[in-house]
Amino acid sequence: MCRPMRKGWILLLGLVFWGWPDGVNAAGHLLFFEAQGIAGYGSQLEKPLYYSMSPEAEMQKPSIGFDYLKRFSGETGDWGTFALQARLALTVNGEEGPNHFKGEPQIYNAYFKWRTPGPYFWIGHNRPAFGLSSYFDSHGLLLRTLAVQGFGYDRDWGIGGYKDFPWGDISASLTTGSGMPLYFDRDSYMISGRFSYGVLSRDNFTLGVSLGYGNTLDTMGFDLRNPEPQKMALGGMDLTILRNNLEHRFDALAGQWLGKTTYALFYRLGINLDPEARLKVEAQPIFWKTGPEENYQVSLGLSATATSNLTIRFMYNYNHKQEDHRVLLQWYYYLPIL
Repeated sequence: MCRPMRKGWILLLGLVFWGWPDGVNAAGHLLFFEAQGIAGYGSQLEKPLYYSMSPEAEMQKPSIGFDYLKRFSGETGDWGTFALQARLALTVNGEEGPNHFKGEPQIYNAYFKWRTPGPYFWIGHNRPAFGLSSYFDSHGLLLRTLAVQGFGYDRDWGIGGYKDFPWGDISASLTTGSGMPLYFDRDSYMISGRFSYGVLSRDNFTLGVSLGYGNTLDTMGFDLRNPEPQKMALGGMDLTILRNNLEHRFDALAGQWLGKTTYALFYRLGINLDPEARLKVEAQPIFWKTGPEENYQVSLGLSATATSNLTIRFMYNYNHKQEDHRVLLQWYYYLPIL
């Protein structure tokens, strides 16, 4: 296991057990087995692909792992939740030869969440309070959000909290600004917050405004691409609308990211083709400009729930700057054990 990941385990477990009260009761726990396979073809490399984005990115790759969730209760009811999701991923890099592959241990979710009479608080590896990715779980999906595309972090190490209101919610986080790995010897940090109007589960829409500031690291998956933190000062707006069988998701941000003036815009249209949402078609354009460079991608996706545990996904992606046409097929298996 790489050094930054060992530090992540030590920090998480130390903080959790340091604050663990005596005499608590386990209210229940869930354990899932997770496995996925992925294969495709890219016109730029003219070779088979065994990853969805790049060899360095954490997702999507062939992998096996587990997802564990445990709740704790006291005399007044549930007060805490511990979540840990980890896997062993296989990286196959066709650019370095047909037999170049390695196993990579990964930590994804790894946090403890407290429930108080006011807000919820969390500590560990969780979603920063910025944009669509702060509430939309893209884990396991082939289509990418802005955070997965590299504009922010889908998960980051730190602390955060949120408070639900009848009209929406407010969330904030202070994280290391490093994404998947954790470093103690870098002067990186990210402060972010999001204000939203609308409760998605009740109103079928939510509109959010986000702000973020800090010095963040350029990481791809668990690899550090630049050891020097770069300025981050971003504003963002996101919108989700669910109507009948249609899903609309918008996300936009502007400001400075990794020291460069950055603009990014995302839209995803999802169409559920059956009442139980077992078959879905999606279309997604993403446009961004970073400094003088700009690019766009267009993706089309199809997902089918074959069984209660198995989902099959297909994606076509076009990258304008690289002139790359990519087709991918993924199977994703998620089985409850306990």
